[in-house]
Amino acid sequence: MKIKEIRELSDAELVSKVADLQREKLNLKIQSRTGQLEKTARVRQIRRDIARIYTEQTARAAKVQ
Repeated sequence: MKIKEIRELSDAELVSKVADLQREKLNLKIQSRTGQLEKTARVRQIRRDIARIYTEQTARAAKVQ
């Protein structure tokens, strides 16, 4: 997910997107532990997407204050 796409989302959409990504991250973690994970790079990509969303949420909170 690109930062441009993240900036276009509303606050509520960001929250739901983080929840979805965290659920997916958990599923991938379980797959990794059981040896069923095929795309190992996806875990890293999800972690970075979550970090990008958190960064955007922090930036928006700083603008409000």
